[in-house]
Amino acid sequence: MFIDSHCHLDRLDLGRHDGSLANLINAAGEAGVEEMLCVAIDLNQFDEMYAKVEPFSNVYASAGVHPCHVNECPWDEQRLRKAAANKRIVALGETGLDYYYSSELAEEQKESFAGHLRLGSELGLPVIVHTRDARQDTLDIIREHGDPKTAGVLHCFTESLEMAQAALEMNYFISFSGIITFKTAEELREVVKAVPMEKILIETDSPYLAPVPYRGKQNEPTYVPKVAECIADLKGLRVEEVAEITKNNFYTLFSKARQG
Repeated sequence: MFIDSHCHLDRLDLGRHDGSLANLINAAGEAGVEEMLCVAIDLNQFDEMYAKVEPFSNVYASAGVHPCHVNECPWDEQRLRKAAANKRIVALGETGLDYYYSSELAEEQKESFAGHLRLGSELGLPVIVHTRDARQDTLDIIREHGDPKTAGVLHCFTESLEMAQAALEMNYFISFSGIITFKTAEELREVVKAVPMEKILIETDSPYLAPVPYRGKQNEPTYVPKVAECIADLKGLRVEEVAEITKNNFYTLFSKARQG
């Protein structure tokens, strides 16, 4: 059984599934993807997102604000606390820092990121972290405001081995997406080889970043086995082993999902 640890089901074009999210989830199940985590990016859209996924017992959700959305959705602890109280919420985020697209909002991003980390510690929820062109600030904020007990995950990881190692020292997991299948991702594949299997998650980040051979098409949870296959090749494991280990890692990090 595969688990897609990071997808955006509310942002998918469901046309090829007759407009039905249930059909998409069933298609993923036929590919062996039995559970998935739908990740929030904006509390202004949270209620609509949650309403779409809440009926599906095999879909978990998060609550949070993406760093590129802090302008229209600034840090609001009470609003996030209320969203996180929903029964299928197993994590906060995605949050973090993105200086590639929104460097002019760096201070607002830092405030929001630190707030997510502090609240995650209080609520016992891990934090899903987005980081781009902000390696040192990301690590510094996790060290200052994060909680190694609840920890979190650096999702869709594309950074250096040194950053991965620093995150691992703080009990964070590293999640890899379809990017590792791209021809241009040789350095990232070396990171995959170096990260211990017991700290790896797999994801699609759909509808973005479809893995080879689907690159250029809309990504879907159905394709997360391609990420597992690449990791299996790099690690010298059977894909079934990667599926089992990453499933157990998912439940270790997102302990509320295991309880559910």
